[in-house]
Amino acid sequence: MSDNQAFLEHINEGYKTKGDFLTMGAAMYNGETVTDAHVKIPLKTLNRHGLIAGATGTGKTKTLQVLAENLSDQGIPVLLMDIKGDLSGIAAASPGHPKIDERHEKIGIPFEAKDFPVEILSLSDQDGVRLRATVSEFGPVLLSRILDVTTTQAGIISIIFKYCDDNKLPLLDLKDLKKVLQFSTQEGKKELEKDYGRISTASTGSILRKIVELEQQGADLFFGEKSFEVQDLCRIDENGRGIINIIRLTDIQDKPKLFSTFMLSLLAEIYGTFPEQGDSGRPELVIFLDEAHLIFKEASNALMGQIESIVKLIRSKGVGLYFVTQNPTDVPDGVLSQLGLKVQHALRAFTAKDRKAIKLTAENYPISEYYDTKEILTSLGIGEALVSALDEKGRPTPLAATMLRAPMSRMDILNDSELKTLLKKSKLIPKYNEEIDRESAYELLNEKIEKAEAKEAKAAAKKEREKLNRSSSSSRSRSRRTSATEKAVIKVLTSATFIRGALGVLNKLLK
Repeated sequence: MSDNQAFLEHINEGYKTKGDFLTMGAAMYNGETVTDAHVKIPLKTLNRHGLIAGATGTGKTKTLQVLAENLSDQGIPVLLMDIKGDLSGIAAASPGHPKIDERHEKIGIPFEAKDFPVEILSLSDQDGVRLRATVSEFGPVLLSRILDVTTTQAGIISIIFKYCDDNKLPLLDLKDLKKVLQFSTQEGKKELEKDYGRISTASTGSILRKIVELEQQGADLFFGEKSFEVQDLCRIDENGRGIINIIRLTDIQDKPKLFSTFMLSLLAEIYGTFPEQGDSGRPELVIFLDEAHLIFKEASNALMGQIESIVKLIRSKGVGLYFVTQNPTDVPDGVLSQLGLKVQHALRAFTAKDRKAIKLTAENYPISEYYDTKEILTSLGIGEALVSALDEKGRPTPLAATMLRAPMSRMDILNDSELKTLLKKSKLIPKYNEEIDRESAYELLNEKIEKAEAKEAKAAAKKEREKLNRSSSSSRSRSRRTSATEKAVIKVLTSATFIRGALGVLNKLLK
């Protein structure tokens, strides 16, 4: 048996599957593509999460595109983070190219150009379905972790939420939260101290500064109504294909805290609302997190712990998470250890640090008798990658340097006209893009403060009137006393006795 034949059997045996699967491409041996040595990923294992890594320009985004397309064809909805703005082309069919035909001939599968059902979403003012969540939906624990506050400050946030629950004050956006924090140490200080204990002005001031920092990254656009319902990510079109939801994040790269806030709230909402999936044989939703290092860039230890917990637990809900980044070291070890599928594009070794990273990366892959992993990591071409997955029994598949199939959709963006046409077809924009600012904690507390101030003003006016009345009564009393005295003096002076006495004195003086 030739080496090529032995390698073909090695790959076919290692990637054999009984259920539904996705074909990534064909394995390569000695630098040549082995036709029909197909690298297949069982749908059953796609909720075990994954990693797509590699240097800039090696084809990570196209790999993401291939996976999203094939998942959609299998009736599995997808959520993509489009940070570079180059994924909208999934909504248009590939124009084709001779090099694509050549690639697919080597792989041993036919190429079919097609478009896919796409929904454009947005976190900011960009066109698309607006994604929002209320402060109440975050809850005090998650909000405290995002704000990275102290234990004492986290306790105050919990008190604020409890006070709002007890007094039916909806916390919808950040202005609601700021208003309640200010109220707790000003007009409402005595009320809160009575029922919940003393709240430090210094602590509320620190929390307010953290909120302002979050606002400066655009979080005021994210917090509010109408809240996005995560079930709308799991839609299927009329042809039975999963909708590919693309979140446009081209203006978010310099706002990592907002990105982390959104992603964590989304994952927490999915975990909290999706039913337990069990072993159904296929995922309900697959999420690709492009430029994944942005999620972890400014995450506190508490926030990182929350992310790791969700990654571990969310697969039971039938949700797969796929991190797309330049280097596996961008992803924390606690998350990296949970990833079943690894697609590693080429890495570049320009510095000693790069060489060390390559060595660490190679150690994350199964040992192979057919490859020197460290060497092949630097020699892979564009559209080629090392693949390691899990088979249907959860065991690692053989390491395969893979010639990846080409995307069936356009490898470029939609133009403005095409984008507008796509947005007009949206069924979610009418549902979510109407801005709602109903009466919430901000308005209710302002009303409460105004009533209290009016009551105080009324009481002060009454007190002033009473004071004036007392003063007037005292003046009248003095006036009456003075009048009585004058009358008495006049009576004496005009009496006959007083006059006779006065005349007698005068007569004596004149003699």
